[in-house]
Amino acid sequence: MFITQKQLSRRTVLKGIGVTMGLPLLEAMAPVSKAFGATTGKRIRLVCVEMVHGAAGSAAYGIKKNLWAPAGVGRDFDLSGTSLKSLEPFRDHLTIVSNTDVRNAEAFTAPEIGGDHFRSSAVFLTQMHPKQTQGSDVYVGTSLDQMYAQRFGQDTPIPSMQLCIENVDQSGGCSYGYSCTYTDSISWASAKQPLPMVRDPRVIFDQLFGVGATPGERRERRVEDRSLLDWLTGSVARLQKDLGAGDRARLNDYLENVREIERRIQKVEKYNSSGEPRDLPGAPIGVPDSFSEHVKLMFDLQALAFASDLTRVFSFKLGRDASNRTYPESGFKGAFHSSSHHGEREERIVDFQTINTYHVSMIPYFLEKLKNTPEGDSNLLENTLVMYGSPMGDSNLHNHKRVPFFLAGHAGGALKGGVHVRAADGTPLANAMLSVLQKVGFDDVGSFGDSTAPMDLNSAAPAATNDVAAK
Repeated sequence: MFITQKQLSRRTVLKGIGVTMGLPLLEAMAPVSKAFGATTGKRIRLVCVEMVHGAAGSAAYGIKKNLWAPAGVGRDFDLSGTSLKSLEPFRDHLTIVSNTDVRNAEAFTAPEIGGDHFRSSAVFLTQMHPKQTQGSDVYVGTSLDQMYAQRFGQDTPIPSMQLCIENVDQSGGCSYGYSCTYTDSISWASAKQPLPMVRDPRVIFDQLFGVGATPGERRERRVEDRSLLDWLTGSVARLQKDLGAGDRARLNDYLENVREIERRIQKVEKYNSSGEPRDLPGAPIGVPDSFSEHVKLMFDLQALAFASDLTRVFSFKLGRDASNRTYPESGFKGAFHSSSHHGEREERIVDFQTINTYHVSMIPYFLEKLKNTPEGDSNLLENTLVMYGSPMGDSNLHNHKRVPFFLAGHAGGALKGGVHVRAADGTPLANAMLSVLQKVGFDDVGSFGDSTAPMDLNSAAPAATNDVAAK
C-alpha cells in the first residue's frame, strides 16, 4: 500500500476563517521508516462518568438478587439480570468492582446529617470529605481526572473538559449548610477550585473546532446554517494531495463524522427555536429534550476529541442530585429521585433498577465508537479507561456503602478486563481509584483519599465475604 514520503506532525491542523480543526492519527504522522499500521506510542484517554443516587443493587434486596453486581466473581460471571447486562458485548473490556464504600461522603458531624445529596458529587472523584459551608470557602480535594490532566494533559490543546447532562448552574447555598458548588461539579483542579461543567453540545463543538473564531463568526455560521467544513475546503484539498489512499479515506471518514454531529446539533437547535413545546423549556437551545440523544451527542464529541488528540481527559456528570427527571425511554415513567427512595419495597426497587439499567445502557454506544476508531495498529478503546460509578449506595437510606462502580477499556494494556473483583467488607472505593491512578502513570502516588492499599484490578481471586447484615 502506498504511503506518502512526506511526514506530517501530530499537531498538523486544518485552518480556515475562524476555524482550526485537529486531525485524527494518520499513517503519514508515523516515522517514514515504520511499516503500515505501526503504533506511534500509547496515549491513554480517561473518561470519568458519575451517575447520582446510587443503585437498586446496593439495597439489601438488590444485593440478594444481584441487581447490580453479578453473583460470580473472577472471570466467571453472568451479567443477565443485572443493570450491567448491556455491557455483555464488551465483557472482555469490563472490570467490575463491587462491595466498596465511600466513607468520605458520609456525615461526620451532627450538622452534616441529611446533607448526603449536597456533598456526594464532590466526593466521587476526590474521595475526600467536603467542608460544610454555604460560602465561597469551599474545600474538598483535587479530583482524579484533574490529577491526570495536570500531569498528562498539558501537551494537548485542551488539558481536560467537563461535561454534564442536567442543569448544574445553581448558585449560593443549597440545603443542609452546603454550597451548591459541591453538587454542581465533580472536577476539582485543587481543593478550593471546582471546574464548571458544560451542558450544551454546541458550546463543546465550538470549543473543539472553533478555536480562533470570534463569537460573532460562530453566530454568523449558525445563522447561515453553514458547516464549519465550508471554511476548510481549501485546507482539506491541499492536505489530501500529500496523503496516501488509506489516509485520505480515514480523513474523509473523520470529516464526515464531524459534519454528522454538526448536522444533529443544528437539527436540535432548529427545533428548539421553532416555538414548539419542549420537555426541557429551561435548557439551552443546543440541548436535546431526549436524554439518550443528549448523552450520545456528548459521547460522539468525546470520541472525536480523542481521535484528534484535542484532549485526553473528560469528566461527565450524567445526573444531578435530587433531580426528578423522568426517563420514559427506559420503560418506566417514575421520577428519578422519588424512585430512588423506594422504601425497601421489592417492586419499587425493581422499578429503580430499570432506571439504573437504562443509564448504563448509554455506555456501550460510546465503547463501540471507541472500538471502531483506529489508532495505529489498535483502536481507541484499547487505549482508553472509562470509569463509571456513584458516590452513593442505597439511596433510600442515603448511605454510601456497596456503591456501584465499573471500569471499561484496557487503558493501554494496564487492565486485562473480563473480571469481577469483589472487595472485602469495608474496603474504600478509594483503593480502586488509587490502583487506577497507578496504572495510568502515577507510580509515585501511594495514597488517594481514604485509601488503605491499592486494589488488584486484574485479579480473578475468589469472592470476599459479603455479609450485608454485618454492615
